[in-house]
Amino acid sequence: MSKLILPKNYCSVLDLAQTQKAIMRIKDHFQRELADGLNLFRATAPLFVLPETGLNDNLNGYERRVEFTIKDMNERNVEVVQSLAKWKRQALGRYGIEPGYGLYTDMNAIRRDEELDNIHSIYVDQWDWEKVITADQRNDKFLEHTVRIIYRCLQDLAEYVNDHYPDLDIDMPERIKFIDSQELEDRYPDKTSKERERLAAEEYGAIFLKRIGGCLKSGKPHDGRAPDYDDWELNGDIILWNPVLDDALEISSMGIRVDAEAMKRQLELSGKMDRWDLPFHQGVINNTLPLSIGGGIGQSRLCMFFLRKAHIGEVQASVWPDEMYKECAEHGIVLL
Repeated sequence: MSKLILPKNYCSVLDLAQTQKAIMRIKDHFQRELADGLNLFRATAPLFVLPETGLNDNLNGYERRVEFTIKDMNERNVEVVQSLAKWKRQALGRYGIEPGYGLYTDMNAIRRDEELDNIHSIYVDQWDWEKVITADQRNDKFLEHTVRIIYRCLQDLAEYVNDHYPDLDIDMPERIKFIDSQELEDRYPDKTSKERERLAAEEYGAIFLKRIGGCLKSGKPHDGRAPDYDDWELNGDIILWNPVLDDALEISSMGIRVDAEAMKRQLELSGKMDRWDLPFHQGVINNTLPLSIGGGIGQSRLCMFFLRKAHIGEVQASVWPDEMYKECAEHGIVLL
């Protein structure tokens, strides 16, 4: 299990029962803070969608989606969602939400092709949120303003956790550092994108890495992004330094969403013009869907970070290779 990080002398501060209670506290507290900070209301979301709607997240384009047929719909095919990036924007339009307000929901997904390690599971749980914006808010300044609101929610959560579990001793930087992906490539041209993230996260403690999806000067993107939800010029990841794993930990991927111009440009650049006529894409192109900003915040990753856990399997119930169960047990990591 070469991908597995096994911290030396690791011992969880909380036992199994304490961990379960702490997970509930963290989730309840953070989602209230997020909803208040961003003016969001809670909405019900689907677990699966019809593929012909174009609503499923294609991620990097090669991940296989989990599919099944429905007996009472003449065996019609449906797909388990990989995220709700597109569905949320459509929901904003259906609910008639005004600029400055939005929704959030619990997103549960299955990503069968995920490479399993300390922070990756085939089961994905996150808060997916989306907010209506105006055309003059489609800029870098508004993106950074929104990131700062979310970071304040994380800082507040740190204080809350320290009040209830002082032995965890969570320390958050006073400010989050904004770094452009090209700036990071220029600074570390001989490093991989993940190595660059690690160096920046270690230096600053908390970063927002901007502009992900488009090609850099090297001819490669910093990381993959689907071409039909985030505007690659107005997006990024919130990344924290994880002292338990001695590594960077991405907590959130977010961004201002594509308008008609960005949708066309990014579909052409990625060779995905076959999606042009799908209902969701036509809604963006014809301006019948609202302009929006949105993202996902990993629930298990958040709990893992704030409870100082070494493995995501300590805060969520999933399945893991037999060898991973064995190695984790030998190093004091108890997988649920």
